[in-house]
Amino acid sequence: MTTLRIGTRGSTLALTQTGMVADDLADAYGVSTELVTITTDGDRSNEPLSRAGGTGLFTGALRDALLAGQCDVVVHSLKDLPTAPHDQLVVGAIPVREDPRDALIARDGLTLDELPAGARVGTGSPRRMAQLRARRPDLDVVDIRGNVDTRLGKVTGGELDAIILAAAGLTRIGRTDVVTEFLDPDRWPTAPGQGALAVEVRRGEEHLVDRLDHAETRVAVEAEREVLALLEAGCSAPVGARAVVDAGLLLLSASVYSLDGSTKLTSSHAGVWPDDGDPAREIAAAVARELLDAGAAGLTGERP
Repeated sequence: MTTLRIGTRGSTLALTQTGMVADDLADAYGVSTELVTITTDGDRSNEPLSRAGGTGLFTGALRDALLAGQCDVVVHSLKDLPTAPHDQLVVGAIPVREDPRDALIARDGLTLDELPAGARVGTGSPRRMAQLRARRPDLDVVDIRGNVDTRLGKVTGGELDAIILAAAGLTRIGRTDVVTEFLDPDRWPTAPGQGALAVEVRRGEEHLVDRLDHAETRVAVEAEREVLALLEAGCSAPVGARAVVDAGLLLLSASVYSLDGSTKLTSSHAGVWPDDGDPAREIAAAVARELLDAGAAGLTGERP
């Protein structure tokens, strides 16, 4: 194959991310690339994420196009990808992860702790909403949708006092200048897989992309996403997770919040990596078991 057709959403961020992957594939395999723009259900809907369908909202149409042969590869933000394995598709590569933190963009250069009581803070993420309510119950949390520029405009236009976005996306489009605070991931865990990209192909065609796979990134995000799967919670559930590889250990911590921010459950475990087993799955199982025993199912609302 001399030309790889790469499926992508049409947003500025998605096109930028996919362009980066296309360049890396061209360098690694000596192929030419062609971007195929696909509109997803998430692009058509202005409904809040909690009501718009959540799982698969931004990935279903891309996967359909890949299965239909409209493209050879698709690129997702990993945090949007359902955790359940697909019968016919596989994530052939997870490149090096970008900054996984959340970023605050606030008027007047304010940090989260400096925002005045009653300040209006926008986000479309139930997890971020719960975290905001837990840390600053005096804030007015506003449910918003839209692309990066639309959201930033709500701050510069005075509609909102602040918004929270993923640092990775801002980094990739060169807009970190707007950030007034990067939120500490130990105090503010982010969505499982945040900051990572998933390069998905049809099963048996992993050789088209596997040179881009980064082992440490893969084991970390697989541990985070396995917790989400074991909790039977969707990608829009109020669950934060953070996994890192450090000095031969895989360290995983996960937190589950009530939507009103009044309750937070946290569990952490570590294990040796690499080893002969499946450390991501084993450590995630221990974390999920503790969270479920503590009552996490009642907070995610996704498990009987």
